[in-house]
Amino acid sequence: MKKDIKKIFIVDDDEMLTMAMSDFITRDNEHVVKVFDTGEDCLNSLNENPDVIILDFYLNSKLKQAADGLEILKLIRGKLPEVKIYMLSSQDSYINAANAIEEGVNEYVIKDKDAFKKIKELI
Repeated sequence: MKKDIKKIFIVDDDEMLTMAMSDFITRDNEHVVKVFDTGEDCLNSLNENPDVIILDFYLNSKLKQAADGLEILKLIRGKLPEVKIYMLSSQDSYINAANAIEEGVNEYVIKDKDAFKKIKELI
């Protein structure tokens, strides 16, 4: 049975990671993936009504003034309360995960060797 085609936003300032994740997600299906290297760019495209947003916890390695993932998460929830949001982070901190869950993230995924597989299963 073919899965529904979804519009997926990937928000991460690591270009290699976003390219690899986009390729991994679209390898076996026809999902439409759009990549953003700042949360602000993602916010400007929310009118495209994504089905899923994969959001990095830290988003300011390229632009120091960029908002972090939690700030962006709050703004997305205010505009699209029903969208699925999966927080992706290299931080395996309980506090970070708890804060993200409190702000409405659907799942907090650690960037480890199984992260892409976990994200793809969630989608």
